[in-house]
Amino acid sequence: MRLGSGTFAACCVAIEVLGVAIFLRGFFPAPVRSASRTEHRAESHAAEPAAGAVSNWTKLPPPLFRKVVIILIDALRDDFVFGSKGVKFMPYTTYLVEKGAAHSFVAEAKPPTVTMPRIKALMTGSLPGFVDVIRNLNSPELLEDNVIRQAKVAGKRMIFYGDETWLKLFPRHFMEYDGTTSFFVSDYTEVDNNVTRHLDSVLKRDDWDVLILHYLGLDHIGHLSGPNSPLIGHKLSEMDGALMKIHMGLLSKERGSLLPNLLVLCGDHGMSETGSHGASSTEEVSTPLVLVSSVFERKPGDVRHRKHVQQTDLAATLAISLGLPIPKSSVGRLLFPVVEGKSMREQLRFLHLNAVQLSKLLQENVPLYEKDPGFEQFQMSEKLHKNWIQLYLEENSSEVLLNLGTKVLRQYLDTLKTLSLSLSRQVAQYDTYSMAVGTVIVLEVFTLLLLSVPKALGPAAELDVPLSSPLFSLLFYLSLLVLSAVHVVVCTSAESACYFCSVSWLVAGGAVLLMSALLCAVVSALSETAMGSSSKRVGKSPDPSSSKWSELDVLILLGTAGHVLSLGASSFIEEEHQTWYFLVSTLCLALCQEIYKNQILGSDQDLLCGLHAESGPLRALPTVSSLPQGRARLGDGGTHEATSALQRLGSTERAVVLASPWAVLACCRLLRTLNQTGVQGAHRPDLGHWLTSSDHKAALSVLAALSLLAVFLLVQRRCSLLSKVALALGLLGIYCYRAAIGNVMSPWPRGNKALSRGILEARFVYVIVFGILFMGTKALLRAQAAAAGDKARTVGLWEIHSGLALLAALLLRPHNLPVLVCGLLVQTLMAKFIWKPLSHDAAEVTVMHYWFGQAFFYFQGNSNNIATVDISAGFVGLERYMELPAMFLTAFATYVGPILWASHLVNYLSSEASSRSALRHACFCYVLICSIPVSAYVVLVTSLRYHLFIWSVFSPKLLYEGMHLLITAAVCVFFTAVDQTKLTPS
Repeated sequence: MRLGSGTFAACCVAIEVLGVAIFLRGFFPAPVRSASRTEHRAESHAAEPAAGAVSNWTKLPPPLFRKVVIILIDALRDDFVFGSKGVKFMPYTTYLVEKGAAHSFVAEAKPPTVTMPRIKALMTGSLPGFVDVIRNLNSPELLEDNVIRQAKVAGKRMIFYGDETWLKLFPRHFMEYDGTTSFFVSDYTEVDNNVTRHLDSVLKRDDWDVLILHYLGLDHIGHLSGPNSPLIGHKLSEMDGALMKIHMGLLSKERGSLLPNLLVLCGDHGMSETGSHGASSTEEVSTPLVLVSSVFERKPGDVRHRKHVQQTDLAATLAISLGLPIPKSSVGRLLFPVVEGKSMREQLRFLHLNAVQLSKLLQENVPLYEKDPGFEQFQMSEKLHKNWIQLYLEENSSEVLLNLGTKVLRQYLDTLKTLSLSLSRQVAQYDTYSMAVGTVIVLEVFTLLLLSVPKALGPAAELDVPLSSPLFSLLFYLSLLVLSAVHVVVCTSAESACYFCSVSWLVAGGAVLLMSALLCAVVSALSETAMGSSSKRVGKSPDPSSSKWSELDVLILLGTAGHVLSLGASSFIEEEHQTWYFLVSTLCLALCQEIYKNQILGSDQDLLCGLHAESGPLRALPTVSSLPQGRARLGDGGTHEATSALQRLGSTERAVVLASPWAVLACCRLLRTLNQTGVQGAHRPDLGHWLTSSDHKAALSVLAALSLLAVFLLVQRRCSLLSKVALALGLLGIYCYRAAIGNVMSPWPRGNKALSRGILEARFVYVIVFGILFMGTKALLRAQAAAAGDKARTVGLWEIHSGLALLAALLLRPHNLPVLVCGLLVQTLMAKFIWKPLSHDAAEVTVMHYWFGQAFFYFQGNSNNIATVDISAGFVGLERYMELPAMFLTAFATYVGPILWASHLVNYLSSEASSRSALRHACFCYVLICSIPVSAYVVLVTSLRYHLFIWSVFSPKLLYEGMHLLITAAVCVFFTAVDQTKLTPS
């Protein structure tokens, strides 16, 4: 079967996406878990260490508190409570922390710092897997042992108001509830009012034991305008008022009650300096934890210093406080200040229960647990505890008893610390079989792409793909037999469950068939390459000049290799933007050197030909046959007079050509000051922070208006008249949308009308975008039907590009509109004054588009940190959370740089290349250049899976690479579709 290189590349990248998906399924493992089933609750609880024949305590201790209220404020940073903002905006909470009956802690949340995994950590005490950052979008029911389930089994009556994530994790657990959507970040008022409106009634009632409140407004404000927004102060004051109301209500209920009540104030995660979360910066992982109860009353001169604890410690503390068993998979330890007011025997009993639970979890997850320091300390603690019990039963009070009890207490605390650290550091169980299957598929596809380069980039841009030969190949059946045997052996002998062993045999057999077929294809391509090389050696030696690499080719090769090598270091991944900034800057200098060299050598005619033929094939370029094999130029060949080219050009055009690389370089340097990203410089002030501050709203408004005008001027030049009008209306609608939600100043008075949240304005822009995309698609279909030819195809492609640019302008933050403008400007300069005059081939132009797309990905403030994903873009124009539109809009807004540069590549090659092979070459090169880092990174993370920064640095980058490959697959489908509409020149 004969396929074009573009179609072949699209098929390859689709298979590669499948391989990466399988690898991700195996790489993100299940964390440390208890092997016991949560349903089995008939087991007896740990008793006190036996002391002779005397019967000791065998039942769980009774509850310490009568009612427990948990106030969870989403994205509550520790400095919002303990810092200057807390003093200013949360005076009642500050009083409780500094002088009231409360214990305060700084609780560290482990990455990923997103809501659903953090709720699981708070209620189970375990460390959720990193893959939960994906599941956060659609939370499944939590089957793991947790405090909520234990409370329901014990007959506790629970009420919940707030984030509906709790209702998905714990369905049918609450006797009363009212959930609010957590993903609609445009709402930061009603989402909290829906929680607070229940307080007056529920605090008067006495028919509940546990009340959980999850406030979302603070997190939504952070996503919209960052932690320095003036809205933060108002929201903190609102939360302080709610806490005071609840505390007063609990105090009133304690009159005549035997047990006190407990109020817990906490956050699920923090907030980065950009207002987002998900990564491991100090601002994202540091959350406040305040425990308030009348039993914690201070004595005169009692100064309580805040301690740093783990967020997982709350589960064990809540379980003890409610008289419940500690969740089996909990790696946390009891917060001792909660029980230090109890008798010595009770304190030791609580610590012993926690130590027994942690030691059992250690035995289930560590093969050589006997040699673990924590287990050895636990055995020593039990011996000391037994001696204390024996002494206590013999004489109730003595100085020896007190000293020994204090010693046992310290021993238990050290044991809990060691056991918790040992369990937290346990490496999770990787699904190595699934990882191996995914890696094999990815590497086979990558090898096949490399071996197909000569034919794929040849003049015909076609490959012979044999489909029937593998079915009659001995290698195919042999590999099929071997891989099937491996699958059977792994699935029948593996102790841990593998994903590929749980799927149906039909799916597993399909994967085995795919790997076998790819292996045969690789061997076939390798043999053809070897035979081709031997025939060339026997025949006439090729012209040395035909295989000579240009300086730009060397730069592209070294830059690609250097980038791949940098992925092996965590620091280079954290600061990957610096790599791409360096590469595009070096590329600009190389292009400048190439232009000036041609000028100095007197090649002005070759350099500047065709500047006046912007929308048509280049007529003065060498033919395909005069170039090295596999390097097809964009023109159709021909001859020209050098003097005529010079006569057509004036000094102004010469100057623009010579200055274009420097202008591109200046744009890139300017954009670097707009958004600081990475880790080292993320905290530094930048132009974006200055523009988004409330004091410079007028400057941001002017910049946004000028940027939208510049977008119109740069995009409208090739559009039809109807599309130009629609584009102008769409850009005006974007400014109206930003004015409606308060990002920029409105040029017309709004009166007393409340903010409309921009729903109507954003939907108006969506209609314009769909209209422009429809007109572009219609023009492409007309070109395919040969009704209008090349002109209709060119206009249609450009209108699709303009529609994508309009959508990007809507989704990007106002201060990021200059990134869009500079991107369109650089595309114009490079296309008109660099690529056309220098007559670069399709492969070189494709790589340069890819490089600039990656650089602009970081110019807009993105990084390899999940916290930089702007999820607010997914809710532009939506009144409620809709999963698919939100995911699409968020992905588009995140990868708007690569997408727009890929769209421009299709436009440029379609308008400037008369050769049918140009688009195919571009599609193949685009897939190849994307496959190189993905293939290398899959191998790297496999070898570095035990690295210290595997979850904080390498894993987020793996998710970004997987998503980028999926975007690449969509781009290649577009390439292939456009290639089908491209007409063969007459």
